[in-house]
Amino acid sequence: MQDRQKLRQRILRALREQGFGMQDGRLVVPDGQDKAFLRTLHAKAVLHTMERSREGLERHEARLLSFIASGYEVNPEAIQPRLVQVLPDSEEERLFRYCRLHWTVPVSSGYGRRLRFLVFDDSNGKLIGLFGLGDPVFALGPRDRWIGWSHEAKRRRLQHVMDLFILGAVPPYSQLLCGKLIALLATSWEVQQAFRRKYGGQRSYIRRQRLDGRLALLTTTSALGRSSLYNRLVYRGTPVFSSVGFTQGFGEFHFINGLYHDLQRLALAHCEATAKHKRWGEGFRNRRELLRKALPLLGLSRELVYHGVQREIFLAPLASNTREFLINEHQRLYAYRRRASELFAWFRERWLLPRAMRDDSYRSFEPESYRLWNRR
Repeated sequence: MQDRQKLRQRILRALREQGFGMQDGRLVVPDGQDKAFLRTLHAKAVLHTMERSREGLERHEARLLSFIASGYEVNPEAIQPRLVQVLPDSEEERLFRYCRLHWTVPVSSGYGRRLRFLVFDDSNGKLIGLFGLGDPVFALGPRDRWIGWSHEAKRRRLQHVMDLFILGAVPPYSQLLCGKLIALLATSWEVQQAFRRKYGGQRSYIRRQRLDGRLALLTTTSALGRSSLYNRLVYRGTPVFSSVGFTQGFGEFHFINGLYHDLQRLALAHCEATAKHKRWGEGFRNRRELLRKALPLLGLSRELVYHGVQREIFLAPLASNTREFLINEHQRLYAYRRRASELFAWFRERWLLPRAMRDDSYRSFEPESYRLWNRR
């Protein structure tokens, strides 16, 4: 009982330190949240993730930093992006993991099916940015309403949807608006083909449904409230990503700071786990379910999983008939075949060169400022 009381106090203290208030057993966040405040909320979880990764990555940091360009190494006129698919246990995977730690919100590794890419600049061999696709959640109200599908159609067609669990540019390319380039490239024909090569003909793990490898829709959520990256992102006058609403503000990032593992041990010792499917083994369905069972053991409301931080939801259709295909009205998918080279040519003239002419602050960037850990 004493250990539980100590854990309870640690949780309440951590929530206060992150900036949360408490009223009637529920978390309260200030109205009009700006991005600086949202970064503060996420800071502890980000720091915890960074420290957990230190053992595996710190000794490689000097070599990984060699992929980050100095400002003087970047010539906007000469930039030439190249997509590189990340393979397991490769140097590219290590670089992907390292760059992921620089995000201002904790980033998952993706779930189920995964497809990860790095984007390099062939003019100097440096990294421009990265993105990763993972399995989407089954229930996402704004997405489901936009599509208009029935439960049965969703069960059959969700295989054709993937979620961008991470996306962005690294400095100094981020200062040249290259986050927009990465978002465009994520919708490219090359990515659709890579998806088909990896998953076409496989069977889903749970339902044993045969996957045909056609990718019809990408979903993603903004990192901090409303997004300035996806809004007004167009290709030849057509919006690439469309906002369809906001998340409800449920999650567990505010416990991913050293507390979750203690709560996990408590839940495993005293709660009945309810795995979704026997193929997943015995266990909890997800972190949220575990927290909702463990928190009451400490005299805390299970509603503490509601943090109130909403994120904007965006959809990127990859075909002219994405909706009709996903609701099972069309059997053929008329995919957009936007080549990476075409998308870059549009980005170059629309955003890159005008930005470089207006603002040359990217030239002062030094890779050493990207370092996570101090030299020993």
